[in-house]
Amino acid sequence: QDLLGIGRLIQPERITLGGCAATEEDAEAHVITFESELHGCGSELTMTEDVLIYTFTLVYEPKPLANTSIVKTSAAMVDIECHYLRNHDVSSNALKPTWIPNISNMVAEELLYFSLRLMTADWQFERPSNHYYLGDIINMEASVMPYHHVPLRVFVDRCVATLAPDVHTVPRYSFIEDHGCLVDAKLTGSSSQFLSRSQDDKIQFQLESFRFQPQNDSQQLYITCHLKASAASSPIDAENKACSFTDGWKAAGGDDLVCGCCDSSCAVSKARDLDNMQKEGEATLGPIMIYFQNKHFSVCIHVRSTWMTFVRECPICHFRQEAFMSKLTSEPLQL
Repeated sequence: QDLLGIGRLIQPERITLGGCAATEEDAEAHVITFESELHGCGSELTMTEDVLIYTFTLVYEPKPLANTSIVKTSAAMVDIECHYLRNHDVSSNALKPTWIPNISNMVAEELLYFSLRLMTADWQFERPSNHYYLGDIINMEASVMPYHHVPLRVFVDRCVATLAPDVHTVPRYSFIEDHGCLVDAKLTGSSSQFLSRSQDDKIQFQLESFRFQPQNDSQQLYITCHLKASAASSPIDAENKACSFTDGWKAAGGDDLVCGCCDSSCAVSKARDLDNMQKEGEATLGPIMIYFQNKHFSVCIHVRSTWMTFVRECPICHFRQEAFMSKLTSEPLQL
């Protein structure tokens, strides 16, 4: 229900899926559920050589505050795509549609499906907004979905941030290196880290948002990560690890000794048979918008018996809060 990513829950009756109302609301988790047939709720069908794409439109229409004409959030429209392979194995299991907003995915050989997503603060859902303020924590989750494959464990081998989708552009900032060493905390003193795993096919990590010089009102970043997956039964070692720096190098799983090379170089010790042991792929997030303005977009100043409201454009949700002023004195305002 935090559709705009600003901590303000929307009312279920104000949001529709192509004109269809929500079918269920979880008041505890703040999640609204819609159910529709593929050809229902105003969906549109497009086809490529390999995929059927059903597109729905999620529409949010805010209503004015009680007894006023004031609206404090903007309307929003979000396209939702359900992708189906045109050719697939016949089985008793239903096909599962995939919603892919603002993320990049890669299918490796043997149909390994890697993904990288922005996550909400509680890690329960994909984050609907890609807007952050300088210093905010960016939660990211990498995962792998195997098809006809043994259980897998996913790793973030390396990551680089750039101002453009091309990872070779300058400036660029490599914040995960050497097969899973998250170096940002050591280099900048940030709180960036890998989190302990809850399941092998997912790994979560945090990056404290930053900017490249020169400083503008905002900046867009692209984050590209090289991901790899190995059999879940394989041991965690110097080539397959997730290490964070907090008063020394610590592993998110396994023995901290696997992080011992993070201060030097974690060279590959032997050739690996990728067909049998390991698969790799790249995924890109972006653009991620980083804003430098003060988070507060409304400031009230009391001057004797007079209140004034100074209003600033809110870049994260693109609406302007209404300004109100009571009677003003003719004396100059002292700041």
